[in-house]
Amino acid sequence: MTSCAPRDLKWNRLSKSTAAAGIAMEKSGARGSAGPGLSPPGRMPRLAVKMTPTATIRREIPAILALAVPIVAGLGASTLLGVTDSVMLAPLGALPLAAVGITNAVAVILFAAIYGLLSALSVRVGTAHGAGQGRRIPVILRNGLALGAMVGVFGAAAMLSVWPLLFALGQPAEVLAIMFPYWVAISLLMVPFSVLTVFKSAFEAVDRPWLGACFAFLAVAINIPLNYSLIWGIGPLPQLGLTGAGIASLAAEALAMLAAWVFWQRARSMRRLRLRADLSGSEMASVAREGAPLGLMYVAETGAMAVATLLVGTFGAVALAGNQVAMSVGGLLYMVPLGLAGAVSIRVAQERGAGNRGALRPITWAALGLGTVWLSGAAILLGLYGRNVAGWITSEPEVITVATSIFVVFAFSQVMDGVQSTMTGALRGLSDTGFPAKVSLAAYWGLGLPLGWLFARTAGMGPSGIWAGFVVALGLASVVLVRRFLQQTVAALPPPPWRAGAA
Repeated sequence: MTSCAPRDLKWNRLSKSTAAAGIAMEKSGARGSAGPGLSPPGRMPRLAVKMTPTATIRREIPAILALAVPIVAGLGASTLLGVTDSVMLAPLGALPLAAVGITNAVAVILFAAIYGLLSALSVRVGTAHGAGQGRRIPVILRNGLALGAMVGVFGAAAMLSVWPLLFALGQPAEVLAIMFPYWVAISLLMVPFSVLTVFKSAFEAVDRPWLGACFAFLAVAINIPLNYSLIWGIGPLPQLGLTGAGIASLAAEALAMLAAWVFWQRARSMRRLRLRADLSGSEMASVAREGAPLGLMYVAETGAMAVATLLVGTFGAVALAGNQVAMSVGGLLYMVPLGLAGAVSIRVAQERGAGNRGALRPITWAALGLGTVWLSGAAILLGLYGRNVAGWITSEPEVITVATSIFVVFAFSQVMDGVQSTMTGALRGLSDTGFPAKVSLAAYWGLGLPLGWLFARTAGMGPSGIWAGFVVALGLASVVLVRRFLQQTVAALPPPPWRAGAA
């Protein structure tokens, strides 16, 4: 069982041994992937052994899984905060649940933007880790923490500024009357979420991914009892209902962030990550420029899903309910390729930093194979047993029928989206973020939504036609991204971002 307790990375001794190996290698004239090279801190040098392409890909699978499993676990823990609010507020009636739904509909877009923008940090830390540049990592981390705090404040301000628009958009007055304190709490939660995302990115990129997952689960562990106590007024605590749920979620995320900060400052295993480093406006701006296309991409994808749901809603309440059933299942399935995308970006960045160009494609094909097998298997099962799955969620026969028809098409759109996400992750590891963002925008908004409407209305496919449009669009996007990755890995490796100016 993986432990969350601190352990010494033993960088000092290992870096000496790998440095000695590097000196010997330079004297013998060995370089790059043609011979044994410098391993990242914490890894022993590997001898070059001629392997078949399949064997090389198979060898990468354990490393990908070692990163992807805790990343997926952390993503799952993050979603549990909202789920906890919904479950514990359900006995209070429809109004608090409606308030949570409206708040989450807006917050998820901003959370996606923050996650995308800050994801560039894991690539930078991974590249420095792979290159054995231990002193570079604290510079990235400290500037990343400052950037994360600023991004969180900006996200909170953006969400608060949306509040007046809810009245203009005709949201129910009785819901808005009780919602403002909860809205404020979730807005402020973006600050600790952003800082915790920076810590999580750094821990994952230095091969400590379970640390980030542990702090995410710590927030859930704090939130559950605190949520219940503040909603219902247990002991000396007041009964605050919806407001109590918001305060509990904010407090839980803030305490988890504080725990991560204390661990970083106190744990012996973190001593190399907390070396003194000056804050640099140019460093933060560089990270923001690299991450901004990814933030925009995630916002575009989230927005396209919201518009697709609205288009399904034109077919009536039953269609909307069936679509919600399908999306709730799809959201759980999609966490695996999302975790794989994060893992492949880190592994590509690490090997890029080490100058091991020959490992980039095997890493990517291993992640792509894992994601495709997972989502293809899920698509087949949903095609065969979709009615049974829908029956576990709802007992309404009409809703089950619609959900079953959507499952068949929606599941295969997830397969295409999984390929697209994995290839985007691989390109992100090469600091190539602008091109995938443009492809994603074109796929979702330029092709997927118009085609979906055409299939649904003109071709008579109904609600499932909306998702058929995404199957075609994301399939084409996947081909384009695979081609881009092949082009990028044929040419000489691009320099790390902090060296680009000197190159």
